[in-house]
Amino acid sequence: MALATAPAAGAVGILRLSGPAALEVGRRLAPGVPVSPVPRHAYLASFVDVAGRPLDEGLFLYFRAPHSFTGEDVVELQAHGSPRLLQLLLARVLEDARVRPAHAGEFTRRAFLHGRMDLTRAEAVADLVAADSEAAVRAAAAGLSGGLATRVRALEEPLRALHADLEGVLNFPEEAEGADEDAGPRVAALRAEAEALLADSGRGRLVRRGARVALYGPVNAGKSTLFNRLVGEARALVDDEPGTTRDVLEARVEWNGLALSLLDTAGLRETPGRVEALGIARTREALAAVDLALLVLPPGASPAEAEAWRREAGATPVLRVAGKCDVARPPEDGGLPVSGKTGEGLEPLRAAVLSRLWGEGTPAAVALVSERHADALRRTAEALGRAHEASRLSTLEVLSGEVGLALEALGEVSGTSASEALLDAIFQRFCIGK
Repeated sequence: MALATAPAAGAVGILRLSGPAALEVGRRLAPGVPVSPVPRHAYLASFVDVAGRPLDEGLFLYFRAPHSFTGEDVVELQAHGSPRLLQLLLARVLEDARVRPAHAGEFTRRAFLHGRMDLTRAEAVADLVAADSEAAVRAAAAGLSGGLATRVRALEEPLRALHADLEGVLNFPEEAEGADEDAGPRVAALRAEAEALLADSGRGRLVRRGARVALYGPVNAGKSTLFNRLVGEARALVDDEPGTTRDVLEARVEWNGLALSLLDTAGLRETPGRVEALGIARTREALAAVDLALLVLPPGASPAEAEAWRREAGATPVLRVAGKCDVARPPEDGGLPVSGKTGEGLEPLRAAVLSRLWGEGTPAAVALVSERHADALRRTAEALGRAHEASRLSTLEVLSGEVGLALEALGEVSGTSASEALLDAIFQRFCIGK
């Protein structure tokens, strides 16, 4: 039992019960509902206290197992959204010894355990609740519809069949003779599919958490003016004096449905003051942690200077931007011409940033992938890589063992080999009532 709506004042507050006693307990609050209510039918009911006095009037809905979200009998009481009223209704329900408060994510966990959805779809529920951009909403909805589950199943089913064939040859060589003859090509095809799925995982994680893009470069290159223009408001101080920006400023925007965090950083130069030097140190820390760095160059920057500043980003991908193009036009190889002052070149810059982050396609077209998914997919691909080597150079026992490891790792994504500890860790991040 739990509230399925936020514990704050609102038009509607929903109390959800799941389990074999849900209907009986729910009718104690709404005695006017028939003993055998029609499933999925909304009854207008009076909710009463222990003395039979009315507390509220709302809707009573009954979902009979297994045709409910959790796969169990479910009752939802839709009352008015008064926090105090909902507390009274909760206390009334908890008077029954068969009822206890639900844990975080317990309703969705029961749906998974009763086979109503696989683990990828269960996690998509939490992703949809937490989505903070259009791309994240659409990708989570695709996951809830089985987008990621379909791709995982297309890899898991032939992988399981291959493992069964290999184990059959090892344990029953006469009955399963020849079942391993095409093991090499089958492993190679499965490895390619696992690596393709892993390659997409980076984009899925980018949708989940949003991309981080830092503007950096020498002092007085127009970074803060450009930052303000991209954000749409004057967030950063702008002045002709070098070293105005002393810290990393961050602002959230959404482009083409993708959430981005833009960072304005302190300009780089060799002889800064003490406070400015601290800002430059933070710039270098930020550059190591973003998905893309925009190197904003001032007019007249030489190729050697540009290369020196590019090296400051280390392994982070860099997109060169020629700032203050309203003052001086850059050479053809000087980067994208942009003016934060006039707004010239902003749309090509946005398009270039999204292209560098995504390549082809749109953010909404990818499946959301968590760090957990990515780690499991990496281990799957690595095990299949070792299996491919074993198919040529080693024994059948080693080949079957590596295929088994790949299957176990992939099962952590679908849930077919998820441990209780793993399920606990996953569902603890859900909100209570979902």
